[in-house]
Parts: sequence; structure tokens; C-alpha cells
Amino acid sequence: QLRLVESGGGLVQPGGSLTLACAASGFTVNSYAIGWFRQAPGKRREGVSCISARQGRIYYAEYAKTRFTISRDDAKNTVYLQIVNLKPEDTAVYYCAADASRDYYCSGDVDDYHNWGQGTQVTVSS
Repeated sequence: QLRLVESGGGLVQPGGSLTLACAASGFTVNSYAIGWFRQAPGKRREGVSCISARQGRIYYAEYAKTRFTISRDDAKNTVYLQIVNLKPEDTAVYYCAADASRDYYCSGDVDDYHNWGQGTQVTVSS
């Protein structure tokens, strides 16, 4: 059974850093596109970054290009999202998701992913 479990969230002061982890089971992360998304209170879920199955091509939402870094550890079957210089507007539940339909690129569209983790809360506040 395909499963994704996020971890690493928490309460962080502005300017701090976090590394979120998305641990996969039931499949290998290098055979699926993996995306990170976030949903702030009262807002729609939005794409942050994704990494393709083949060749590990990486894409970022425009707002995420300078402070977010996605990476994949095939040995640990885990995908990470590092966030630096956290801002209050980064407060959200962060989700990872898997998409089996794309090999050489990945999508930032929520509707293209059908397997989701439960999310991890990131709160940025002083």
C-alpha cells in the first residue's frame, strides 16, 4: 500500500529554518513524481516544489525559488523540503504527494496528485 508520511514541522521564529521530510513506503520515490504543497488557513492548497521520477528534475513555484530547496534520498526513500529564512506567511500545513503518471517532469497542480500524506504543520511566529 502506497503511503507518505510528512515530518519535521513545528513552531519556528521568523528567520529560522526547517527541513521537512516525506517518507514513502509501498513504492520507491524515484519511480514517482513527488510534490510538496502547502495550505494556509482559509486559503487553497498551493504547490511549492516538485521533483520528477526520472532524472530528478526539480521545479519551484515562483515564490519558492529563493528560500526553498527540494531534495531526494533514494537510499532512505525520502524527499525533503528545506526552508530557510522562514516568514510568518510560510505558516501552513505542508503536504507531500505522489504522482505516478509523469516520468521526466513533475506538476505543481494539486489535481495531478492522487496520493497524499497527512501533512505537517509549520508555524512561523515570534
